[in-house]
Amino acid sequence: MNPERLAKLQAQGRTASKGTPRRNAPKPRTSVAQDDRKLQAALEKLSLTNLPYVEEVNMFLEQGTVLNFRAPKVHAAATSNTYAIYGRGEEKELTELVPGILNQLGPDSLASLRKLAESYQNTAAGKAAAAEEDDDEVPALVESFEEAAIEETA
Repeated sequence: MNPERLAKLQAQGRTASKGTPRRNAPKPRTSVAQDDRKLQAALEKLSLTNLPYVEEVNMFLEQGTVLNFRAPKVHAAATSNTYAIYGRGEEKELTELVPGILNQLGPDSLASLRKLAESYQNTAAGKAAAAEEDDDEVPALVESFEEAAIEETA
């Protein structure tokens, strides 16, 4: 092959033969709205209906934390007691949410909240008592170490 012609082809920057596209066109990405439509269709197949005007959802976890959803999308099937909640969830401590959720709790939830508060107090009191017991286990210093070292050497 002629070196001059090869240099000319390299300068053009083509990687394929004449008539082919110079580069691949980027593929269009699916939008979030389209994914949302697919999710809506799947939820409708399960006979879940949209519940509008839900401002907040709190799920109480066993570890004492709360999974909090602000402005979630909620779908429900009341006949089968099935709920689908999706959105951005944050894991928060119960103490952060207590003032805002007291008016939302029913009598059963208030009783369980009291039990949870008592267990927190018991664990805090237990930790404080353990810290005090650790201090009591250390014996008080009666003699000086210097006098004991002198007696041992003699």
